[in-house]
Amino acid sequence: MTRAAKADLRGRMRLLRRRLSQAHPEAAVAATRLLPENLMKQGVVTGYVAMGGEFDASLVMRRFAMAGAQLALPAVNAKGGPLEFRAWSEGDLLALDALGVPAPLNPSEKLRPNLILAPLLAFDRQGGRLGQGGGYFDRAIASLRAEGPVLVIGVGFADQEVGEIPTEAHDARLDAMLTESDFIEVKPIRRTP
Repeated sequence: MTRAAKADLRGRMRLLRRRLSQAHPEAAVAATRLLPENLMKQGVVTGYVAMGGEFDASLVMRRFAMAGAQLALPAVNAKGGPLEFRAWSEGDLLALDALGVPAPLNPSEKLRPNLILAPLLAFDRQGGRLGQGGGYFDRAIASLRAEGPVLVIGVGFADQEVGEIPTEAHDARLDAMLTESDFIEVKPIRRTP
């Protein structure tokens, strides 16, 4: 697929995602119930602040926190710079990062996540993920995986599934997807006892 076709797919999926977020305000509650209980034992879990119709992962993050996980949110200090993960607890103040995304204030402790809840525009059952196109999550995931294991779960609406996401060498694959109607493993996930 050409870059132009990928950009067209992004545009169409952004519109769909906005419609889905308006049509399914209860989706986050349903998705939280579908998380496998044996995935709850994670040290550090990073999520995101939902924007532009993104699936709201805050309830999913809260469930991990209730199970003892330390939460983090992504932040970028400069456009094109690396994505870092900063310690965050519900109620902490946020400020806009270099991309205009709400993130923990700069002095927050930087953490290495064991599990990433990744926002998406579209996904497929082979672990393909279509993001916003900046590559921030792809680069961060590649860097983390070079250091050791990290579980990456795409979070979105069931109707964001497509037959196949066109991927390039730099695109990071998802290990699983969580929607309001299903938890889809790409391959069996090693679970923490």
